[in-house]
Amino acid sequence: MPDAVQFAIDIQGLTRRFGDFTAVDHLTFQVKPGEIFGLLGPNGAGKTTAIKMLTGLLLPTEGSGRVAGLDMVTETEEIRGRIGYMSQLFSLYGDLTVEENVSLFAGLYGVTGSELRERKQWTLEMAGLADQGQKRTAELPLGWKQRLALGCAVLHKPDILFLDEPTSGVDPISRRRFWDLIYSLAEGGTTVLVSTHYMEEAEYCHRIALLNRGKLIALDQPAVLRESNPHPILELEADDVLKALTEVQKSPEVLDAVLFGRSVHVTVKDRESALQSLGPFLAASGVTVRSIEPVTPTLEDVVVSLVTAAGGARED
Repeated sequence: MPDAVQFAIDIQGLTRRFGDFTAVDHLTFQVKPGEIFGLLGPNGAGKTTAIKMLTGLLLPTEGSGRVAGLDMVTETEEIRGRIGYMSQLFSLYGDLTVEENVSLFAGLYGVTGSELRERKQWTLEMAGLADQGQKRTAELPLGWKQRLALGCAVLHKPDILFLDEPTSGVDPISRRRFWDLIYSLAEGGTTVLVSTHYMEEAEYCHRIALLNRGKLIALDQPAVLRESNPHPILELEADDVLKALTEVQKSPEVLDAVLFGRSVHVTVKDRESALQSLGPFLAASGVTVRSIEPVTPTLEDVVVSLVTAAGGARED
């Protein structure tokens, strides 16, 4: 990426409509070179549509932007040569061997000669497949397929890497290893934009943009967003947690309540008033309460609160 480029990604008012449906609604943000930037939001928030526009797969209905210093409307072909892309569906060919997949993507990206040998070796070692080159890709465990797909996406050393929910369906250990690789790439100067609905993955990002119904509703560092929650959170434990969830939402003290493991996280208007009133209120409804305690809001609490305040997630 040229030194003169201040932002790896710079979009202004980006909008995409499909008929009467607005999938992305006037999206504006900037991503710095070398930053790990997360797009977070419920299903239908517009994350995938935004990425398709940024990677040149869809043209915006309105708005403008630059990716790697290039205009995302008039220079889409040039952008595709400067970026890497990996989707949740993976782009590997199961009938090909590991090495054949690497060679195929190298050809698509124009990686040849000594650079090809170097990058092929790097990809196989990074994916933990240095001795599995002749194995059919379909036979690999999902975590290895994931790392191989990542290696293929960055064979050509792109300025920006786009990851669209890349760890969907992957076990937590493989997900953690995958994020170690992402950090390594970012430390080497690659800008990473990743969409996810996993809260722990959002915590790994330098900054996150929270989308809902196609609109940007929050943008900051994960820690700052956690601290910005305007309402107290109480953790409620009860013998019948599902009944407790249903009944607690009827209290005038409660703004929202969600299951959180085997407990309920309750967003309330006033902490002290809710601590005094919720126990008797639930008891009168036949709920046996074990404990009600204040807790520090998690990123999930904040996201649920912000999405609810913004009209809730889109219905399928």
